[in-house]
Amino acid sequence: MKRLYKSSLILLSTAVIAGCGAFKNDVDETKGWTAPQIYEAARESVREGEWKSARRYLAAVESRHPYSSYAQQSLIDLAYVNWKDDEPEQATAAIDRFLALYPNHPGTDYMLYLKGMVTFTPPSAFLTSYTGQDPSERDPRGLRQSYTAFKELVERYPESRYANDARQRLVWLVSTIADNEANIAEYYYIRNGYVAAINRAQGVLREFSGVQAAERALFIMMKSYEALNMTEEANDAKRVLDQNFPDSKYYKQGLTAQTSWMDWFSPKGWFN
Repeated sequence: MKRLYKSSLILLSTAVIAGCGAFKNDVDETKGWTAPQIYEAARESVREGEWKSARRYLAAVESRHPYSSYAQQSLIDLAYVNWKDDEPEQATAAIDRFLALYPNHPGTDYMLYLKGMVTFTPPSAFLTSYTGQDPSERDPRGLRQSYTAFKELVERYPESRYANDARQRLVWLVSTIADNEANIAEYYYIRNGYVAAINRAQGVLREFSGVQAAERALFIMMKSYEALNMTEEANDAKRVLDQNFPDSKYYKQGLTAQTSWMDWFSPKGWFN
């Protein structure tokens, strides 16, 4: 019994010591720190790529000094940290909160740019044999979110340091989203969903100006109208196709004549 009692005391003592150690590790070392001190610790974590600790410090600045300029800057940095840490939803949430709280902040242009970057997928992401996927075949929702953010940036802040880069990204986004719509139109056409194909093709022409996908969209419209025996509409689509693409490859090759998305991707270092 004495031996059992002694063993129990040893186990209990070990548990208490371990508990004290765990409690000690949970002590907030920033207690009593000023906003500049906590923020500097956060910046150091960012520089070191320590996203978890950076997030903790930035949250501490916001919660303890909510009306300070450091709180505003911390929210900007928090969005960046979440983006770099591959947490797009949290990054977008931080950006939206910032834009709602500080609509006239000098950093608004940067936050719009960052919002566009969160869901932007550059062409270089697809230049690998691993994926081999055309970006226009991906879910376009993220690309549309990027388009909206970049568009707002260049319209509201045309002289922003981020505006030129955003404009270049918009060119790529417009072409890619238009290609996606043309892909969907072709999908419906091949499956005899001619009305749906026409609607999607019309969307390409209505929403996007001067894109290469317009050629395929017009051809799909023409062929869909022909399949529906709508001769007048088919002739109208053909007339517009001939005016804009007089030597259209689709007449000879059909929809197998699709141009690779890489054909219009130039120069290589667009987004570097």
